[in-house]
Amino acid sequence: MTPQHEPDRQRFTLPTTPVSVLDYHRGGDRITFTQTGVPDAYRGQGLAAQLVQAGLVWARDQGLKVVPACSYVHLYIQRHPEWQTLLA
Repeated sequence: MTPQHEPDRQRFTLPTTPVSVLDYHRGGDRITFTQTGVPDAYRGQGLAAQLVQAGLVWARDQGLKVVPACSYVHLYIQRHPEWQTLLA
């Protein structure tokens, strides 16, 4: 599965049932990742990590600073220090 970006809805998704999401809010030169959600049946498969990585790659490519309001995004960045340069 490949995450899809839905900029009009300010989220990244994966086609699970129900859909897995990484929600964000973009303001100026910052992106705030607000929530990661993966259905219980799909947990433990690395889907949340896929969503977060897609969001971080996009933020980096857009030159945005990241505010990890979502606890999972915060933890992911702690575990992957290469992304810490994006923190606002």
